[in-house]
Amino acid sequence: MNEEINKAIQILKEGGLILYPTDTVWGIGCDATNPEAVKKVYQLKQREDSKALICLVTDDRMLKKYVKSIPEAALTIIDVADKPTTIIYDDAQNLALNLIAEDGSIAIRIPDDEFCYQLSRRLNGALVSTSANISGFPTPKSFKEIAPEVLKGVDYVVNLQREKTCANPSSIIKLSNSGVVKIIRK
Repeated sequence: MNEEINKAIQILKEGGLILYPTDTVWGIGCDATNPEAVKKVYQLKQREDSKALICLVTDDRMLKKYVKSIPEAALTIIDVADKPTTIIYDDAQNLALNLIAEDGSIAIRIPDDEFCYQLSRRLNGALVSTSANISGFPTPKSFKEIAPEVLKGVDYVVNLQREKTCANPSSIIKLSNSGVVKIIRK
């Protein structure tokens, strides 16, 4: 696993895209602070950049680097969630501007996955994580379902867990600083 992390980190630091297994589905990833890399993700997915992407961070300490004010409810949800849960926070900061939604929010998940944890830790920052498909097409459930244009469109494909059939995408909850909770995806 260490060798794969080293190769992926090198690509991420050079502004490249990786294809990697996450705690949910195979993801296209890049350094979340690099606007050029984020632009490449949108181009590869053929997705409008007005549709925000999800980021992964290692823990709540790293989360604080990217969200100005974390609602207390978020920490509770992170602690008690029994499946991968992405939370959309208000007031994103220190991220590529083209990654932040028009309303200033950002979707972030703390994955329960050793590879993702080590990748984000070694990058020392947030990692973009969006499903490995072209926009409008189904999310691949396994590595072999990933479209050839996605495989060719990234700079590095992580050679781990290729036989794994992925779970469903994460749940998504929007938590506004005003206390409003909205379930976006169960």
